[in-house]
Amino acid sequence: MKKRSVVIVLGAAQFVMVLDGTVMNVSIATVVDDLDTTVAAMQAAITFYTLTMAALMLLGAKLGDILGRRRAFVIGSCVYALGSLITAVSPNVAFLFLGWSVIEGLGAVLVIPAIAALVADNYAGSDRITAFAVIGAVSGAAVAAGPLIGGFVTTYFSWRYVFVAEVVIMAAVVVAARLVDDRTPRQTVRIDVVGVLLSSVGLVLVVFGMLQSKTWGWVSPAASPEIAGVEIAPLGVSLTSWFMVVGGALIYAFFRRQAWLVAQRRSPLVHVEMFSITQLRSGLGVLGAQYAVTAGLFFMVPVYLQMTLGLDPLQTGIRIFPLSISLILFSVVGTRLSRSWSPRRIVRAGQLVLVFSAILLLGSVTPDLRGGLFAVGMFLAGAALGLLASQIGNVNMSAVTEKETSEVGGLQGVFQNLGSSLGTALIGSILVGSLTSTFAAGIASSELPTAAQGLITEATANGVDIVPADTVDAIGQDAGLSADEASELSSIYRESQLSSLRVAFFGLILISALSLALSRGIPTKVATASGRQTENP
Repeated sequence: MKKRSVVIVLGAAQFVMVLDGTVMNVSIATVVDDLDTTVAAMQAAITFYTLTMAALMLLGAKLGDILGRRRAFVIGSCVYALGSLITAVSPNVAFLFLGWSVIEGLGAVLVIPAIAALVADNYAGSDRITAFAVIGAVSGAAVAAGPLIGGFVTTYFSWRYVFVAEVVIMAAVVVAARLVDDRTPRQTVRIDVVGVLLSSVGLVLVVFGMLQSKTWGWVSPAASPEIAGVEIAPLGVSLTSWFMVVGGALIYAFFRRQAWLVAQRRSPLVHVEMFSITQLRSGLGVLGAQYAVTAGLFFMVPVYLQMTLGLDPLQTGIRIFPLSISLILFSVVGTRLSRSWSPRRIVRAGQLVLVFSAILLLGSVTPDLRGGLFAVGMFLAGAALGLLASQIGNVNMSAVTEKETSEVGGLQGVFQNLGSSLGTALIGSILVGSLTSTFAAGIASSELPTAAQGLITEATANGVDIVPADTVDAIGQDAGLSADEASELSSIYRESQLSSLRVAFFGLILISALSLALSRGIPTKVATASGRQTENP
């Protein structure tokens, strides 16, 4: 492979883009305590970090065509570094939300599409396949290394230093960007502002509605917001459903508008006719499902390890280490297998292993953690994600011509980050919603005095917060419960946590299984060194 310096520069930027989410997840308990916030607030910050990117990624790809891909890459890297700096010095969750969820996200919408397009600009033939595989492996390595890096730095120093390091890395990327060629001429096109608003607002409404389902309920209103004492639940239906319906309608309107712009021979934000390409449609679908599972896994596992079992960030990272090893290993294995196996065969093997690993992880959810079963489940989950990461980038890029690579890079960013947003929002909402219902049932069937049950029910009317299980006894006594009552409350809460985690893992199994249906359009031909393809389903 020639010009290794290019893939090193682009890979460094890709590593930072992916690293953030896993670092923050493994540090949830510490950040919650440091910024005096809640797990629910951190779930929202994690969700909106990826949602910002999903909502504006198409705009970022279009700006890359207008500004020039390398220039967009450099500007985005600078914006991202600024966001990392604000995050590093955040005094509260509002500043963290601004720096991390918003400003870093805005920088990423320029960087991520540019990375894919610049790989296509700088490499051809088998070198391009290798370069995309390297970028995929780097993404996998960031997902894998994040828990260990975040766990070590958070435990022995501070989570803030991770973001300081990101500032330094992105500064080095900006300096080294001159090594990257940008052969694609800039385009003079008008940006479809209406399309940007339709797509971004639509995605935000869908994901925010899903995020709030744990509080508002899915269809029947639960703890709906109120204005002047009046519950906001139009026609007796939860705002969650309304947000998702309206968001879906806006996204549909966006697609219709893009098709209309093409018919009028005007420049669309994205050429939606590309979705008629079966290979691309399947590749993007598998990518979105892959990141939904990854995000759900990396939200629920640290919550389980830290909030239920009481592990610190480093111990959490060590427990996740089997996934780290296998993800990196099987990214390489997937690349080697592509010489004799078709992309569809490798992808489906990864998907089946992912379903099996989720079943093993579900079986490991016990009060004392079935360590061996958990380690095997994490190793197999990493193996599955590594196999998927080794294939999907090239599947998507090889589905279109070179002039469309920037646009497909933007679509990859949209599906990657939308999948992450939906995974965190959905799995997190299932987790909290199940915790609330299970805890309420446990209190109602307990031997606690009626007065104590009433006190607890009133305190949790708007939902049950995820807190460290070993702190519930003290919280109960501070609320006026006797020592025995507080001990029983702690036992009920711990059992409720385990039950809700089992439900969330089952949700992960369903998402993994359903993703199999998305891989039908993945190519069944093996690319040879000469560029020819041979059939191999």
